[in-house]
Amino acid sequence: MAKEELIEMHGVVEDVLPDSRYRVKLDNGHELVAYTSGKMRKHHIRILAGDKVSLELSPYDLTKGRITFRHIER
Repeated sequence: MAKEELIEMHGVVEDVLPDSRYRVKLDNGHELVAYTSGKMRKHHIRILAGDKVSLELSPYDLTKGRITFRHIER
């Protein structure tokens, strides 16, 4: 799939699931299951419940997403 077809969204991690998956609630109220991107996994970026994240969604399946960035709260 081409990169320009992806939908960029923001949300909050609600729950950490097995197999490095996360239940994320988007800003618009929609809930989905997401996994970490390869670069985040490579650099050992940890994601906990309550973290604000950026996601990429496929327009064909809006129930699955890929977490691309974790926003730091300060």
